[in-house]
Amino acid sequence: MTALIEYTGNLRCTAKHVQSGTMIETDAPTDNHGKGERFSPTDTLSMALATCMLTTMGIKIASMEDISIDGATAEVTKHMASNPRRVAAIDVVVNLPEQKDEKTREILMNIGNNCPVAKSLHPDIQLNIQYNWVKS
Repeated sequence: MTALIEYTGNLRCTAKHVQSGTMIETDAPTDNHGKGERFSPTDTLSMALATCMLTTMGIKIASMEDISIDGATAEVTKHMASNPRRVAAIDVVVNLPEQKDEKTREILMNIGNNCPVAKSLHPDIQLNIQYNWVKS
């Protein structure tokens, strides 16, 4: 079992990661009867994409010398659609430390674009991914 989820009332859930005991609370968004005081389930979906991108990049570069993405950030914006209500698009702006060559940049972008979450999302969800190379 990966997680144990409890509906705690008032449109909120608590999810417990079974292996670590870490907890995440969710709340319905303000545009769907919630208070918007926690990540919504669709927020966590969008967040999962960005964290998966950065995590898989970190896994790949762990075996590469002289490459670091420490301090990398990602900005995520989700776009909802209705009829049926769903995530229509996810914008991700990935800010990575400047890399020494184009090959390294291409490797990192390929890893991000093909992370497990990106490959698990329905193809109707439009992914708008931008990479920025930031000088330290």
